[in-house]
This record gives sequence, structure tokens and C-alpha cells, in this order.
Amino acid sequence: MTLDDIDTPAAVIDHAVMMRNIAAMQARVTALGATLRPHVKTSKCIEVGRLQRDAGARGITVSTLKEAEEFFAAGFDDILYAVGIAPQKLGRVLALRRAGCRLLILVDSLAGARAVVDTGRAEQHGFEVMIEIDTDGHRSGVAPDDDLLIAVGETLQGGGATLTGVLTHAGSSYALSSPEALARMAEQERAGCVRAATRLRAAGLPCPVVSVGSTPTALSAQRLDGVTEVRAGVYVFFDLVMANVGVCRPQDIALSVLATVIGHQAEKGWAITDAGWMAMSRDRGTQSQGVDYGYGAVCDAAGTVLDGYVVGGANQEHGIVARRDGAADPDIAGRFPVGTRLRILPNHACATATQFDLYHVVDRDGATRTWRRFHGW
Repeated sequence: MTLDDIDTPAAVIDHAVMMRNIAAMQARVTALGATLRPHVKTSKCIEVGRLQRDAGARGITVSTLKEAEEFFAAGFDDILYAVGIAPQKLGRVLALRRAGCRLLILVDSLAGARAVVDTGRAEQHGFEVMIEIDTDGHRSGVAPDDDLLIAVGETLQGGGATLTGVLTHAGSSYALSSPEALARMAEQERAGCVRAATRLRAAGLPCPVVSVGSTPTALSAQRLDGVTEVRAGVYVFFDLVMANVGVCRPQDIALSVLATVIGHQAEKGWAITDAGWMAMSRDRGTQSQGVDYGYGAVCDAAGTVLDGYVVGGANQEHGIVARRDGAADPDIAGRFPVGTRLRILPNHACATATQFDLYHVVDRDGATRTWRRFHGW
């Protein structure tokens, strides 16, 4: 099969571009002296995870227990569930661990730690637990110098769980756009997480793992002293948000949505495609950045970016291709005749990918194959 044989809309992976992204991240993290534990939430695809592992990754990070179950069934047995554990999910965690999966879980509160300890005692099982550290005020976690950190560690270790380490995610890096700001955030992330680990050890508590990571900070860190592992996810595909942040170029984006032109509004300078927000997602992450790509940047069928054209509007199954500057293109119907195949680069690869249940993977020679993508929590 080739792309000409595929019904649209369809999720397309450029295999060569993806492999380049995988190799570059792995080489960078290795050179900085840490291991890479990639976040598979972006792809939710076993084949992609295997390629990351084959390139040198050690373990994986997941955002749902569904991901953990799917990847464990495929032979991945070192998994970090990097979302604070809901007590009612501990039964699924326990089932995976008893089946032989080394599944690490995450807490950032005394209530969470106590729930883990209570379940462990009732089930006569010692969970392995990380403490989430807040190094940028972005989302969840305990501040590195908060007394709560030691209290959570003592509750876990004293209650029969194994305190495995500390974890942080500098999600605010997504709002940055200069190399200097990104480097400062990467160092803030590193220093805060190492500080938390140092305090735990000084209190007589174990902390073998110091885990940091986001794609922007992983690609911007100047040093990783004291860090044992890096987690990053979207780098495997990249997207337009990452291009605006400055850690990739549009030509580094491996994921696109194949669409077909189905009509025009010539007086408005619009070409209409069959890929609306059900295909692209409603994510408008570039709207607050330096370049607003609407619902995605437009490429030709070969994946070459067509400068100045974006999906400026979208309904459920209709995408509106127009000039990004708002000027009407008087030759829109001649430029994009009905039946033209286009590839649309996504704002947020994770959000766009989740609209599809399989990927069409394109090789250099144009041949395609399909890989399953799974859903659910």
C-alpha cells in the first residue's frame, strides 16, 4: 500500500523522521549521563515503544493503567505510572505487580501515601512508590523544601512500602520559547528534584531514583548532575507547539493527518478538507504562542510544508484550509483541486494521535504499513 490507497482522514507516521527523533533524544540523554525512560502516552503504540527500547531506552513511563497493561502484555516489565495514584486503582496496580510487572506508582500527599500503605498491609504487599516534586508551580507535587516531603517519605517507608525516589515534570517549559529560558527551566527542574532527593537521604530515607523530564527541558539541559533518569514523550513525533517552543523544526514532525480536499469557498479563499476537529482534535495550543497554526499546518502529500497555509477553521468533519495571514487566495481551487491529498501537521501530537486507532507508517520508498494504537484508561 501507499498513501494513495488509504482512506482519509488518516494518521500518518514518517518512519525516517521518527527514527531520527528517537536517535537524537537517546544520544543526548546518554551523553548527559542519565538513562531515558520514554513516556509512551504520545504514541500508545507497542511498535513505537519497541523502537525506543531498541535505541537504548530503559523502562517506560505511562499516563494510564491501560498503557501499563498493554505494554506489559507486550513484554515491557519496568513501568512508571507517572500520575498520582487514585486509591481505587491500587487493585489493578497490584494485579500487574503480582503478574511480574515492576510497576512504580506516584504520590504527593499524606493521604495518598496512607492509602498505598493501608492497601499494602491489607494485601501483604510492598508497593514501590515515587514522590512527585513540584519544581515549577505548574501542576502537582510537593515543594523540594516542604516538610511534607519528609512526612510522606516516612509514611511510605515506615508503612511497608518501598520509597523508590523522586520525580518531577517541568510542564511550564511548554510556555517558553528561547534557548536561554529553556536552559534555566531545565536547571531549575534538575536542581529542585536533586534537592528533594538530598533532603530525603539526609533524613535517613532511601532515594535511589531521581527522575526529571519534559521534551523541552530534556533537549535544553546543560547538565544532569544528580539525576538518574529522564522522561520525555512528545519528542518521538514532535508537533507545532514544540516547534514554537524552539526544540524542533516543522520538518522534524513525524506525525501528520492525511486529508483530502472535498470542495471550496472560492470567494473566501478556502479549500475544504475531510479532516475536521474530529481528526485534528480541538487542541489550539499554538494560539497563545508566537505563530498560530489554527488547527494545523498544511503540507503537500509528500510532507513538504506549504508556507503560509493552515487549517484556519474546523467543524466536526470539515477542515478549512486558508492562508494564515487571513488574505484570500484567489487561486485556491487551482492550487488545491478537489481530490488533492494534503498532510496536516498537528498542534499537539498526543491529542491528534488519540483520534485514531491505527497509524499508517510511511517508509522512504512510499510503502506503508499499519500499527495499532490503543485507547482507554
